Amino acid sequence: MVETPKMIIQEGFELRPASSVLLSLLVDAYHEDPQSVHSALPWMEDTKIPQQFGQMLRDIERAGGEDHMHFWSIHEPKNSEFVGLIGLGDELQLDDTDYNLGYWVVKQYQRKGIAKDAVNNIMKWLDEREENVRVELIVHPHNEAGIATAQSIIERWDGYQIPQLIGVEVNKRTVPHHIFVIEV
Repeated sequence: MVETPKMIIQEGFELRPASSVLLSLLVDAYHEDPQSVHSALPWMEDTKIPQQFGQMLRDIERAGGEDHMHFWSIHEPKNSEFVGLIGLGDELQLDDTDYNLGYWVVKQYQRKGIAKDAVNNIMKWLDEREENVRVELIVHPHNEAGIATAQSIIERWDGYQIPQLIGVEVNKRTVPHHIFVIEV
Protein backbone atom coordinates (compact mmCIF):
# COMPACT_ATOMS: atom_id res chain seq x y z
CA MET A 1 0.00 0.00 0.00
CA VAL A 2 1.42 3.38 -1.06
CA GLU A 3 -0.42 6.52 0.00
CA THR A 4 -0.27 9.68 -2.12
CA PRO A 5 1.82 12.10 -0.02
CA LYS A 6 1.30 15.80 0.58
CA MET A 7 4.18 17.89 -0.82
CA ILE A 8 5.35 21.49 -0.65
CA ILE A 9 6.88 22.81 -3.87
CA GLN A 10 8.29 26.16 -5.03
CA GLU A 11 7.37 29.26 -3.05
CA GLY A 12 5.18 27.23 -0.71
CA PHE A 13 2.69 25.91 -3.28
CA GLU A 14 1.17 22.73 -1.91
CA LEU A 15 0.34 19.42 -3.55
CA ARG A 16 -2.55 17.74 -1.74
CA PRO A 17 -3.91 14.27 -2.50
CA ALA A 18 -6.89 14.83 -4.80
CA SER A 19 -10.39 14.00 -3.57
CA SER A 20 -14.05 14.66 -4.30
CA VAL A 21 -13.96 17.93 -2.35
CA LEU A 22 -12.32 19.43 -5.46
CA LEU A 23 -15.34 18.98 -7.71
CA SER A 24 -16.70 22.54 -7.56
CA LEU A 25 -13.18 23.99 -7.88
CA LEU A 26 -12.53 21.90 -11.00
CA VAL A 27 -15.85 22.86 -12.58
CA ASP A 28 -15.26 26.57 -11.84
CA ALA A 29 -11.73 26.39 -13.27
CA TYR A 30 -13.09 24.66 -16.37
CA HIS A 31 -15.57 27.49 -16.97
CA GLU A 32 -12.76 30.06 -16.69
CA ASP A 33 -10.63 28.39 -19.38
CA PRO A 34 -12.19 25.39 -21.15
CA GLN A 35 -9.47 25.33 -23.81
CA SER A 36 -6.66 24.58 -21.34
CA VAL A 37 -8.76 21.83 -19.75
CA HIS A 38 -9.30 20.21 -23.14
CA SER A 39 -5.59 20.47 -23.83
CA ALA A 40 -4.79 18.59 -20.60
CA LEU A 41 -7.86 16.32 -20.57
CA PRO A 42 -8.87 15.91 -24.22
CA TRP A 43 -11.49 13.25 -23.41
CA MET A 44 -13.69 15.78 -21.57
CA GLU A 45 -17.06 16.43 -23.22
CA ASP A 46 -18.44 19.96 -22.72
CA THR A 47 -21.96 18.77 -21.93
CA LYS A 48 -20.82 16.42 -19.14
CA ILE A 49 -18.13 18.36 -17.28
CA PRO A 50 -19.43 17.99 -13.68
CA GLN A 51 -20.23 14.30 -14.17
CA GLN A 52 -16.85 13.56 -15.75
CA PHE A 53 -14.88 15.43 -13.08
CA GLY A 54 -16.98 13.71 -10.41
CA GLN A 55 -16.31 10.27 -11.87
CA MET A 56 -12.59 11.02 -12.23
CA LEU A 57 -12.38 12.10 -8.57
CA ARG A 58 -14.30 9.01 -7.40
CA ASP A 59 -11.92 6.81 -9.41
CA ILE A 60 -8.95 8.56 -7.79
CA GLU A 61 -10.40 8.06 -4.31
CA ARG A 62 -11.16 4.38 -4.97
CA ALA A 63 -7.59 3.83 -6.12
CA GLY A 64 -6.18 5.35 -2.93
CA GLY A 65 -3.25 3.36 -1.61
CA GLU A 66 -3.24 0.88 -4.50
CA ASP A 67 -0.20 2.53 -6.13
CA HIS A 68 -1.50 2.52 -9.70
CA MET A 69 -2.78 6.09 -9.52
CA HIS A 70 -1.65 9.19 -7.59
CA PHE A 71 -3.27 12.60 -8.13
CA TRP A 72 -2.72 15.93 -6.40
CA SER A 73 -4.47 19.26 -6.41
CA ILE A 74 -2.12 22.24 -6.44
CA HIS A 75 -2.88 25.13 -4.06
CA GLU A 76 -1.50 28.63 -3.62
CA PRO A 77 0.20 29.12 -0.23
CA LYS A 78 -1.38 32.41 0.90
CA ASN A 79 -5.08 31.68 0.53
CA SER A 80 -5.15 28.00 -0.50
CA GLU A 81 -6.57 28.95 -3.91
CA PHE A 82 -6.87 26.08 -6.42
CA VAL A 83 -4.04 26.28 -8.96
CA GLY A 84 -4.30 23.01 -10.85
CA LEU A 85 -4.25 19.25 -10.92
CA ILE A 86 -1.35 16.88 -11.50
CA GLY A 87 -1.23 13.15 -11.43
CA LEU A 88 0.21 9.78 -12.24
CA GLY A 89 -2.57 7.90 -13.95
CA ASP A 90 -3.11 4.41 -15.25
CA GLU A 91 -4.40 5.23 -18.76
CA LEU A 92 -1.27 4.07 -20.58
CA GLN A 93 -0.37 4.23 -24.26
CA LEU A 94 2.77 2.09 -24.05
CA ASP A 95 2.89 -1.50 -22.83
CA ASP A 96 6.04 -1.07 -20.75
CA THR A 97 5.19 2.05 -18.71
CA ASP A 98 3.80 2.20 -15.18
CA TYR A 99 2.21 5.66 -15.07
CA ASN A 100 0.96 8.38 -17.37
CA LEU A 101 1.89 11.84 -16.06
CA GLY A 102 -0.60 14.61 -16.68
CA TYR A 103 -1.04 18.12 -15.36
CA TRP A 104 -3.25 21.14 -15.77
CA VAL A 105 -2.63 24.60 -14.31
CA VAL A 106 -5.31 27.29 -14.36
CA LYS A 107 -4.65 30.22 -16.68
CA GLN A 108 -3.63 32.77 -14.04
CA TYR A 109 -0.84 30.47 -12.79
CA GLN A 110 0.46 29.20 -16.14
CA ARG A 111 4.01 29.96 -17.30
CA LYS A 112 5.31 30.35 -13.74
CA GLY A 113 7.13 27.02 -13.51
CA ILE A 114 4.58 25.52 -11.10
CA ALA A 115 3.85 22.42 -13.21
CA LYS A 116 7.55 21.82 -13.84
CA ASP A 117 8.37 22.11 -10.15
CA ALA A 118 5.45 19.86 -9.19
CA VAL A 119 6.64 17.26 -11.72
CA ASN A 120 10.19 17.43 -10.34
CA ASN A 121 8.93 16.85 -6.80
CA ILE A 122 6.79 13.91 -7.92
CA MET A 123 9.74 12.42 -9.82
CA LYS A 124 11.93 12.82 -6.71
CA TRP A 125 9.26 10.99 -4.70
CA LEU A 126 9.21 8.17 -7.26
CA ASP A 127 13.02 8.08 -7.29
CA GLU A 128 13.15 7.66 -3.50
CA ARG A 129 11.03 4.54 -3.69
CA GLU A 130 12.73 1.17 -3.99
CA GLU A 131 11.28 0.06 -7.31
CA ASN A 132 12.04 1.36 -10.78
CA VAL A 133 9.16 2.84 -12.74
CA ARG A 134 8.64 4.20 -16.23
CA VAL A 135 6.48 7.28 -16.70
CA GLU A 136 4.99 8.44 -20.00
CA LEU A 137 3.94 11.96 -20.91
CA ILE A 138 1.52 12.36 -23.82
CA VAL A 139 1.40 15.74 -25.61
CA HIS A 140 -0.65 16.88 -28.60
CA PRO A 141 1.65 18.18 -31.40
CA HIS A 142 -0.03 21.61 -31.39
CA ASN A 143 0.48 22.09 -27.64
CA GLU A 144 3.75 24.02 -27.88
CA ALA A 145 3.89 24.88 -24.17
CA GLY A 146 3.23 21.23 -23.29
CA ILE A 147 5.99 20.05 -25.62
CA ALA A 148 8.44 22.57 -24.15
CA THR A 149 7.56 21.46 -20.62
CA ALA A 150 7.87 17.77 -21.53
CA GLN A 151 11.25 18.37 -23.17
CA SER A 152 12.45 20.21 -20.07
CA ILE A 153 11.25 17.34 -17.87
CA ILE A 154 12.98 14.64 -19.93
CA GLU A 155 16.20 16.68 -19.95
CA ARG A 156 16.10 16.99 -16.17
CA TRP A 157 15.23 13.32 -15.62
CA ASP A 158 17.28 11.74 -18.42
CA GLY A 159 14.22 10.68 -20.38
CA TYR A 160 13.62 10.46 -24.09
CA GLN A 161 11.03 11.18 -26.75
CA ILE A 162 9.59 8.37 -28.88
CA PRO A 163 10.54 9.46 -32.44
CA GLN A 164 7.20 8.80 -34.12
CA LEU A 165 3.79 10.19 -33.25
CA ILE A 166 1.47 7.64 -31.66
CA GLY A 167 -2.29 7.58 -32.15
CA VAL A 168 -4.25 8.24 -28.97
CA GLU A 169 -7.97 7.53 -28.73
CA VAL A 170 -9.78 10.81 -27.92
CA ASN A 171 -13.58 10.86 -28.01
CA LYS A 172 -13.74 7.95 -30.44
CA ARG A 173 -11.13 9.47 -32.76
CA THR A 174 -7.47 8.57 -33.11
CA VAL A 175 -5.34 11.68 -32.67
CA PRO A 176 -1.54 11.65 -33.11
CA HIS A 177 0.47 12.65 -30.02
CA HIS A 178 4.09 12.91 -28.93
CA ILE A 179 5.14 10.48 -26.21
CA PHE A 180 7.98 11.19 -23.80
CA VAL A 181 9.31 8.55 -21.39
CA ILE A 182 11.17 8.87 -18.10
CA GLU A 183 12.73 5.93 -16.29
CA VAL A 184 12.94 6.59 -12.56
